[in-house]
Amino acid sequence: MSALSDARAHLRKAREFLDAAHLSLDGDLYNAATSSAVTSGINAKDAICLALTGKTAKSENHTDAVGELRAAGPATKSLATTLGRLLKLKSKSQYQMLDVVRADAVKAVGWATTLVEGATGIVAK
Repeated sequence: MSALSDARAHLRKAREFLDAAHLSLDGDLYNAATSSAVTSGINAKDAICLALTGKTAKSENHTDAVGELRAAGPATKSLATTLGRLLKLKSKSQYQMLDVVRADAVKAVGWATTLVEGATGIVAK
């Protein structure tokens, strides 16, 4: 597969997880909504990096993704900041005993939406 076809595949996954985040949010499932939003954002980052640089890194430390996205080009600076905000909710939504509150889940879904919209514009070029 080419980098562009890989970018499109990641963008499809980003959209699917964003849809799941919206459904979970509508069902008052705030941990699931946030977790899906995080997964959506990571896939959007992969799509962007593949479209702009032809590669994407897979790291155990997802915070590395912020630097990778920022390094992909000048158009990605604000998206990298958005991804950083989103990734701060990953542990709480997936591993910690404390639940994500509605306000944070709404923010997470909003941030994921921003990332998917950015990826859509970049991959379409």
